[in-house]
Amino acid sequence: MLFPSISGNLVLKQNRKLPKELQLRRKMKDSVPEEHLYLGFSHQCQDSIFPLHTSISLFLLSYCDCKSFKIFLVPTNENANDQFVTKNLLGDLEVHLIPKCQLPMVVQSCCFPAVVTKDGKFCRAGLSVVLRHIVQKTFEADPSKKNVLELLGFKKTCLKACAEVSQWTRLCEISIPLAVEGFLTASPEHSQTIPADILQLERKLAEPVRVHNDDKIRRQKLQQQKAGAKAAVSLLEKEATEEGKTVEVHEHPLPSLELSVAFSKLHVQEVSPAGNREAPLIRRTKTSDLPPLDHVFAEGLYFTLADIVLLPCIHQFLDYSKKQGKDLVKLPLISSWYRRVQQVPGVKRAADKCNMQLLQLPELIPAPEDHLGDFFPVPDNCEEEHENSQFIGGPRPTMTKLMERGIEAKFSPHPCPDWTIDWPSLPAAVNPGEGKMSRDRALRKQQQLNNLVAAVKKLAKPGDVIVDFCSGGGHVGIVLAHMMPSCQVVLIENKELSLMRAKDRSDELGLNNISFIQANLDYFNGTFNIGEHMILCRFADQTAVHLPPDRKLIGKQCMGLVDLDRAWAAERCNYSVQVTSMEPESCSPKNNMFVGTPV
Repeated sequence: MLFPSISGNLVLKQNRKLPKELQLRRKMKDSVPEEHLYLGFSHQCQDSIFPLHTSISLFLLSYCDCKSFKIFLVPTNENANDQFVTKNLLGDLEVHLIPKCQLPMVVQSCCFPAVVTKDGKFCRAGLSVVLRHIVQKTFEADPSKKNVLELLGFKKTCLKACAEVSQWTRLCEISIPLAVEGFLTASPEHSQTIPADILQLERKLAEPVRVHNDDKIRRQKLQQQKAGAKAAVSLLEKEATEEGKTVEVHEHPLPSLELSVAFSKLHVQEVSPAGNREAPLIRRTKTSDLPPLDHVFAEGLYFTLADIVLLPCIHQFLDYSKKQGKDLVKLPLISSWYRRVQQVPGVKRAADKCNMQLLQLPELIPAPEDHLGDFFPVPDNCEEEHENSQFIGGPRPTMTKLMERGIEAKFSPHPCPDWTIDWPSLPAAVNPGEGKMSRDRALRKQQQLNNLVAAVKKLAKPGDVIVDFCSGGGHVGIVLAHMMPSCQVVLIENKELSLMRAKDRSDELGLNNISFIQANLDYFNGTFNIGEHMILCRFADQTAVHLPPDRKLIGKQCMGLVDLDRAWAAERCNYSVQVTSMEPESCSPKNNMFVGTPV
């Protein structure tokens, strides 16, 4: 299915400088703003459509009042009955049903949700990527919706890091939706246990908040606390004097500063300071002695896309638990968060559109200590990874043990060391040297491409699909697409800005055999004949030019061992594998090249 080109208009002040992302996004637009959004549909349960990723996407569309997409539901199994999709669950959204066989080819290679441009070449897949795109498209269509753009958080990075890198993204995007779906379908005896990922969210909500200006807010909180304590003492002393008796004095805190800060931002108001000027004692207080900030929303003080993702999931969990008569006393922070989110302007309206009947939960008071510890042990997969943990002894002991067992890195001779691309004969947009990079770096990039393109040309046949995994700006994929017009080339990259640059270069060249997928690798499930994919482990990364020669040598050996392991894995899948070094080796610190041919 091919579509006409995408377009739209971005209304901004003339003197306002556009961020790079918006500049490139605007270049991709022509005359029609509509894109196609594909959502999976397995079944309907009460007030939600499953999988939960679909309910989450529909809820965000309702919250944003976004009309920039033509929406399709795609039955994901034979049992999915189209007739059971009620209008109530879709609000005022116009939704079309489409079978898998009629999907654009690029979408057939991706997991849902997925958004594709009308030319069928640029696809975004995966929950976080698609939701961020919906937010950005809503703001582009109507820049007055600043509250929608605020969903992306400080520096617009909410859920931007991929799930493989960010524990928080993994929890919101993958773990919580899957945990709730499993909880709802579990047998009665298994549904008695609160899922480990729900407990992990409860623990996250108990952690102190860190925000970019927390020092200022924490000083305001300290000043508020002292002012509240002083006012409480004065009031009780006055009452005691009037009644002629002694009254025990307790501290009566003022309304939460965190709530004031959070909701003032939601209503686009300036946060009023706790006083005209901080007292000298407050200014002199060490940062380490300032009171911590409590969670208001999922990521901290501010309502973000993470709250939008979690709400339909937690709603289903709480609703099912309540109907089963389960006690939610073990989850006071999640219950408080659930009530607080309902106070956000637009949330109840969006819930009503989606026929999500939000619950009215009683206020639960958490225990003064770790309230989960008394009821549940911390699951192993909930423990935080220590970012600064080190490999004991470094790589040498491991390398020695492998060598003692006859396992060493092996490198094959380069299959075509003298082959080079005729760069001067190619259009400028193909040459990486035309970008914003130094002459030396451009030369090294050309040398790297000489190696990779030579290996692919030796393997590829007309009609093959070539996938450039982690494509970045598309240097490899674009050269291949230009030099091998009989093959289809797919670029997969998680970073939107890099992929847009690649799309821009492709459009300049007029390439018709190339497509682009913005997604994590886990969301790509297409078939292909040749894949370009470099994976580096910690010690295999120690090959930078500035490092001492002995350290670079160890890094090279580690990289060889990693690739040896990968070669064995590929051989078990009936591939003949060669691990070789690029020529010249100075073209890149990461100069291993992994070539596998089906046997």
